[in-house]
Amino acid sequence: MHYASIREISKSFGIRRLFENISFHIEQGDKIGLIARNGSGKSTLLKIIDGEETADTGDVWIHKDIQVVYLHQDTDFNEEKTIRDNILASDHAIIRTINAYEQFVESGNHDEKMLNKLIEAMDNAGAWTVESSFRQILGKLQLHHPDAIMKNMSGGQKKRVALARAILEAELHEGMCLLLLDEPTNHLDIDMIEWLEDFLSASAVTLLMITHDRYFLDSICNRIIEMEDEQMYSHQGNYDYFLEQKSHRQEVQKSELLKDKNIFRRELDWMRKQPKARTTKSKSRQQAFKDVEKRVSLKKEDIEVEFRVKMSRLGGKILEMKKVYKQFGELEILKGFDYTFKKGERIGIVGPNGVGKSTFLKIALQLEEPDSGKINHGETVVFGHFSQEGLQYKEDKRAIDYVKQFAEFFPLADGSKVSASQFMELFGFSAIQQYTPLSKLSGGEKRRLQLLSILFGNPNFLILDEPTNDLDIQTLRTLEEFLTDFAGCIMIVSHDRYFMDRMVDHLLVFKGAGEIQDFPGNYSQYREWAKNEGDKPIITEVIKEVKPIENNKPVAKRVSFKEKFEFEQLEKGISELQSEKKVLEQKMADSLPYDELQKTSARINEIFKMLDEKELRWLELSEKIS
Repeated sequence: MHYASIREISKSFGIRRLFENISFHIEQGDKIGLIARNGSGKSTLLKIIDGEETADTGDVWIHKDIQVVYLHQDTDFNEEKTIRDNILASDHAIIRTINAYEQFVESGNHDEKMLNKLIEAMDNAGAWTVESSFRQILGKLQLHHPDAIMKNMSGGQKKRVALARAILEAELHEGMCLLLLDEPTNHLDIDMIEWLEDFLSASAVTLLMITHDRYFLDSICNRIIEMEDEQMYSHQGNYDYFLEQKSHRQEVQKSELLKDKNIFRRELDWMRKQPKARTTKSKSRQQAFKDVEKRVSLKKEDIEVEFRVKMSRLGGKILEMKKVYKQFGELEILKGFDYTFKKGERIGIVGPNGVGKSTFLKIALQLEEPDSGKINHGETVVFGHFSQEGLQYKEDKRAIDYVKQFAEFFPLADGSKVSASQFMELFGFSAIQQYTPLSKLSGGEKRRLQLLSILFGNPNFLILDEPTNDLDIQTLRTLEEFLTDFAGCIMIVSHDRYFMDRMVDHLLVFKGAGEIQDFPGNYSQYREWAKNEGDKPIITEVIKEVKPIENNKPVAKRVSFKEKFEFEQLEKGISELQSEKKVLEQKMADSLPYDELQKTSARINEIFKMLDEKELRWLELSEKIS
């Protein structure tokens, strides 16, 4: 069934054009991921489809039997009403039946005849199933108090209420619904994200969503639409397949651009040799020249910039946290936490919402006082703190002037420097955007500017609190490449599983009530361990005092000759696979025929899986040997 058609729509705000003459169709069962740079008009496009905004040109057609359900980034609620009242505010017949039943029960009325009538109405409408689904959704999103008043909720809780409302409304329409989701994973912890991922994957719902979560895209979507350079590109398949297709498309575009440039040079030379009036015969050639000139001016070459950072020297003493305690009322955050950070450590902080991860970062930075314990910073440490508070500025100024207040140039390892403008360009700020006032930037652009300003300060210890929220995927890739080459320490709080898997090799798992576990590996390795081993301590519970080993606990086994040999072979095998991966990635950067491109991409995927297995086994043996 054909759900919707977006036909030749364009949208501009003042002189800033978001997109031009874009068209696509949505069929029943489509699960579409929409990706683009911040400020490219993704959210605006969803608003146009929903009817909140109007396009400058073109039109949107929605099938008359289809209900559009839209999860905004910013949601409106009746602040004086409860969570339950706001979620069950729909005019749907089933919701009206549920509300009538609930109001009667709460009224204390003992009219048995009316009660039986309402129960019968609930049975006939299938409302008991909806009521059960409502409670399940609230439970999964940790909204355990449906009678709580909305004005007392935090921003993250309100976002989850909006998500619960959108999911329930989509279920009420039994598939005859187009679900629009704008960053649905923001303000969700990892357990919630994985539940939502499973729910949407199994659901028959048709959806169009904006998200930066690449595992989420890969698991759910059967189609990816990318908005780039005011144009739209549609690719069937999940996110992984989209990356292959985009790589092929870019190779074709580079070839076409080179061809157009050669034609342009020849035609420009011809035009310059014709100073007098053109003959009738040459008019077609003049028009052809204008067409080529337009294509060359529109196309851009992707410039790969590799910044080798000249980082401030990091001394032997970095950050020590000694017997740190922190508690808010009955909520224990830290209970005797003891840790000494080492050079080059990349630590991920994970755990449910509300267990104190952000508070832990502030204590480490000495922005928040612990109840007791010591925090010692090394003399050479330069912290870069990316907080959830967002971009902070007292006066409205141009984006480039905001960056320049931190430094005019960024030092590189080879002794050269890059300007603030070049650094901003690396993070996707065009010349026009660099001179845009801060107040005119989109929410995602402000987050991107906040991030690059912190990196531009050249810190040697980065502390990043949810750095991926509201960032587009292109910026995330740039950030990941920057951090991969970063030689200092990194500590990250993030619910982005893909980002955590790439960036960290060590986790502190916050489990609540002051309990923290220390795990040597990335997030996927931890989840695999948790699935197989259950909820048991991994290495040490760093929050607890050390206790004597009980007699009934197994004594650590000695390392066998076979295990030592396996360990040595693993090191050799990992090194060989990493070398092969590097060669193949370089090969993919060159022009390859499509068939060979596919084979190379498939081999790289195999290598990633093999490396994951070998590195996990290496970690196990490494712990045993040490």
